[in-house]
Amino acid sequence: MTRPLLKRIPLLRQLLHARDDLRELRAIAELQLRLDKELLTANLLAQPKYQDPKRLNRHEAQVFSQNGEDGVIAEIFARIGVVDRVFVEFGAGDGMENNTTYLLFQGWSGFWFEGDESNVQAIRESFEQAVRKNRLVVAREFLTAEQAAEILSKHQVPREFDLLSLDIDRNTSWIWRNLGDFRPRVVVIEYNASIPPHDEWEVAYRADATWDGTVYFGVGLRTLQKIGEKLGYVLVGCELSGTNAFFVRNDLTLDKFSAPFSAEHYHEPPRYFLRRTWGHRRAFNENCP
Repeated sequence: MTRPLLKRIPLLRQLLHARDDLRELRAIAELQLRLDKELLTANLLAQPKYQDPKRLNRHEAQVFSQNGEDGVIAEIFARIGVVDRVFVEFGAGDGMENNTTYLLFQGWSGFWFEGDESNVQAIRESFEQAVRKNRLVVAREFLTAEQAAEILSKHQVPREFDLLSLDIDRNTSWIWRNLGDFRPRVVVIEYNASIPPHDEWEVAYRADATWDGTVYFGVGLRTLQKIGEKLGYVLVGCELSGTNAFFVRNDLTLDKFSAPFSAEHYHEPPRYFLRRTWGHRRAFNENCP
């Protein structure tokens, strides 16, 4: 070993120790952030408005959803029951973070529509068994309000099914408005929590437009509530982060949910910092159904 290299050994040891220290500090910071989010959530749920047992927020839980949607969806169906255990999700991503993957693991079947080809390929690889067994239909589709219903018909989606999840960032409400021939029992749909609950507001429709990363996207909750009412749906909740709203078809049992079914009653402000993504989902890959 040459003398210059011997001189470098203490420095290399210091660098290795520094790297280990950084990893430890990062782990501590991540744990602290997680604890802070859990504490804030607990403090929110302690407020009087969340004490109504018919509200859904106490049931929020995350397995594959971005926030607490997995738990809320489970609670809604615990109250109204399931029929065919079929889901449809627009904007499925790569399948590792959406509102219906956990249902797939529970034996449901359904349809994932996604505009990004790399995500579609990732789904076909990770969920190869479900695709091969025809439990999961995955297709690359760029959704527009004019073509959304046609796309569902093309892929033989039934007129009635249990769950529709709609999250495409910008034209979400315009697409839902044009799906009136389809009658899912429950709809999970993204709203723009920055819009106050008493205001009516909706992004201008452009078929080719996508989210530009600003607050100019989607639809305010009050406008979404009115769209739902015209389609025959009742607003029954929003999750704490202010990302998704939950609707139940109005011919179902609604006395199981907290009234009034209004934007003012259910609106949650944008608390996107509450998103609880712990990075554990990839461990499910080898057991994908």
